[in-house]
Amino acid sequence: MIGLLQRVTEAAVSVDGGEIARIGPGLMVLVAVERGDDEAAAERLLDRLLKYRVFDDAEGRMNLSVSDAGGALLLVPQFTLAADTAKGLRPGFSRAAPPAEGERLFGHLARRARARFPATQTGRFGAHMRVFLVNDGPVTFWLRVSGPGEGGAGIGVSS
Repeated sequence: MIGLLQRVTEAAVSVDGGEIARIGPGLMVLVAVERGDDEAAAERLLDRLLKYRVFDDAEGRMNLSVSDAGGALLLVPQFTLAADTAKGLRPGFSRAAPPAEGERLFGHLARRARARFPATQTGRFGAHMRVFLVNDGPVTFWLRVSGPGEGGAGIGVSS
């Protein structure tokens, strides 16, 4: 499972011209479900998102998590993050989970996020969304939590 997290001062999602989610300061996370991901991968990603220290403390160091900073969380499904871009000029999506599985696991992630962190909003799986955000920093990190077929608890982090 992949999460592209961005520290934001605000973010919103609209579908068919109507706003369906909005947050103030916090994290806006684009989420992709890959083949082989499961509920455990979703739980690991959520744990990382809620504890990842990307907000400044009193000394200006990134030492605070979204909950420490009193922020909000906006989860937006985006299967294109799972694209294979290694060859050619057109992305391949063989690494992305099938739509039904992606929707199921994104839904699981969203439900668990709301249960653990009530300041959670979401985009809509499968919808054509317009995403608005103001990246603060800019601060952006790519988190990948591998599924059970890829070493289980392995976590890759890039920025």
